[in-house]
Amino acid sequence: MNIGEAAAQSGVSAKMIRHYETLGLVKPVRRANNYRSYTPQNVAVLRFIRHARDLAFPLAEVKQLLALWQDEGRDSADVRRIALSHVEALEEKARSMQAVAASLRHLADHCAGDGRPDCPILDDLAGSRRMAAAED
Repeated sequence: MNIGEAAAQSGVSAKMIRHYETLGLVKPVRRANNYRSYTPQNVAVLRFIRHARDLAFPLAEVKQLLALWQDEGRDSADVRRIALSHVEALEEKARSMQAVAASLRHLADHCAGDGRPDCPILDDLAGSRRMAAAED
């Protein structure tokens, strides 16, 4: 099948399929006319990659998981380790995003939001610490 058919069956865009090919994640057969030809196994790999990316795995970990998936002699402990490490990274990112949201909420709470030009949000973005002085 051609790249358009592989894209339709896998849910991965043709552009991303080409990208995954350059990374060595998917290896289509090259026909005599040098066109790519995708097999059902290539589509299965593309679906695997899409699902892993939907779970926010970075490409380096997708590559590791893909290699483990294709290795029938794998240790499930290796897969579990990668998954739990990813969970920790996601939880840390969530904590970081919560801290950012709290900081922005604090700035917004101290912005009068009226017709005056003073704005602690802009002051903070500019690196000014006038807000701290205004709170004292």
